[in-house]
Amino acid sequence: MAELSTIARPYAEAVFELAGDNKEALSQWSDLLDEMAAIAALPDVAAALSDPRLNNQQRAELFVALLKTPLSTEASNFVQMLVDNERLLVLSHIAQQFEYLKNKAEGIARADIYTAYPLDDKQLADLLAVLQGKFGLTLTPVVTVKPELIGGVRVIVGDQVLDTSVQAQLTRMRDTLAA
Repeated sequence: MAELSTIARPYAEAVFELAGDNKEALSQWSDLLDEMAAIAALPDVAAALSDPRLNNQQRAELFVALLKTPLSTEASNFVQMLVDNERLLVLSHIAQQFEYLKNKAEGIARADIYTAYPLDDKQLADLLAVLQGKFGLTLTPVVTVKPELIGGVRVIVGDQVLDTSVQAQLTRMRDTLAA
């Protein structure tokens, strides 16, 4: 079976192209996709949408009825296309891919920062300044404390990893000695 992100990518790209350079449209689609993903992730909704007694039109109508946000014609067509192609349950991946494309267009990226100890505001600001210079993007930090790192930080921005943790250094040292 294909990777879910691979399945989701063309849908996210299509919605991104539909929104174009309009920041308001990008924001609206982002919010709508997040709402759709949250609804599609509910176990009861997934079970109802998988009911073989429903045809595709009924599935689409059921899903649209669960949304708070009124849908434009394009959004309704998008939902119908997802239902017809049996892709409604990968909406969380579509939303993630769309958010990535939106952030890339805006020069923004999420930085997952793992640290052994909590960072105060000054330490985080200093780290962000260095990271933004290195990656050339405005970073939105998500900090997680992981004591097993022993010290240092591990930063993930997109598909790039910067690991200066003591744990990583010990692992590299072990691998060098074992070779």
